Amino acid sequence: MARKYPYGKGIVKLVSTDWLKDHLEDKNLVIFDTQPNIHDYVQEHISGAVYMNEGLLRVPLKGTPGKYVPPEAIQPVFRRLGLKADVPVVVYTGVGPFKGWGDGLEQTMVAYSLARFGHDNIHVLDGGIDKWKQEGKPLTKVFPKIEDSNFKAKARREFYVEYEEFKKMKDREDVILLDARPSNVYEGQGPWVKPGHIPGAINLPWASLMDEKNKKLLKPDEEIQSILKTHGVSPDKTIICSCGTGREATNEFLLFKFYLGYPNVKIYEGSFTEWTAYPENPTVVGKNPR
Repeated sequence: MARKYPYGKGIVKLVSTDWLKDHLEDKNLVIFDTQPNIHDYVQEHISGAVYMNEGLLRVPLKGTPGKYVPPEAIQPVFRRLGLKADVPVVVYTGVGPFKGWGDGLEQTMVAYSLARFGHDNIHVLDGGIDKWKQEGKPLTKVFPKIEDSNFKAKARREFYVEYEEFKKMKDREDVILLDARPSNVYEGQGPWVKPGHIPGAINLPWASLMDEKNKKLLKPDEEIQSILKTHGVSPDKTIICSCGTGREATNEFLLFKFYLGYPNVKIYEGSFTEWTAYPENPTVVGKNPR
C-alpha cells in the first residue's frame, strides 16, 4: 500500500517530494537545507531553502563531546533562519554534490533538534534532495531573502533521558534499549575507548530501516513492521533509542515516536560516547545484548 503524505502521528511527519513541490509557493512554509557542507548548498538547493548546518546544535560539555547547546544558545540561530512557531518547516539533506559527505542523518538530526527545542510542525522530506533530483524537479543557486523571527526555544525534557536516569531505567522489563549503530561497531571495536555495546542493548542499525540506494528514504511500511517484529520492538514497551553520539538514534526516535506514534519513546542523547566515558561502566562484545 502506498504511503499517504504527510505521514505520521506526531509533530514530525514525512512528506513526499511531490507534496513539497506542490507547496513551494506557500508563504507560510520554511525550508531547511541540511546538506553536510555549505558548498553543497551553494551549488544546488531547493528553491526557498535556507542553509542549516547540524554542527551548530552540539558542543562539548565539561570535555565530553556531542552535547546539545542550551536553548538560549540555539534560539538566535533559529531566529536568523526565520523559524516561526506557527509555521511548518521542511527539512531535507542529500549526499552533497560538492563534497559527497552526506549519510542521510543530517535531516533526522535537525528534525529531532527542532522538536527538542520546541517547534511543533516539522516535515522531513522522504528521500531528501537526492530523490528530488532523481525525479528531475527544479533546483536553484539563488539564496532566499529571510527575515529574523521571534522564535522562542525551550528544551522538551520529556523527549530524552540523561545519564543517571538512563542507568536506572535501561534494564527494566518494560524497556527495550536499541543501539542504532552498524553491526560491526556494536559487536566489536569502534572509535570509542571500549569495544562493543551497552549491556542489554539490542542492535537495530538505522540504515536497515532505509532504502538501500537512498538512506534518506524510509522503507515501505510492511518491511518496517517485519524488521521491528524480528527485533521484538512493540508499542507496549518503553523504547530507548541510542547509538554512538545520539545522532543515529534520531532516525529511530522519529520513526517510533512520530511516524508510528508509539506512546513511550525516549532518546539517550549521550549514548555510547557518554557511557564509555565512565571507566566503571561495562560493555558487551559480540552479537548478544548481554
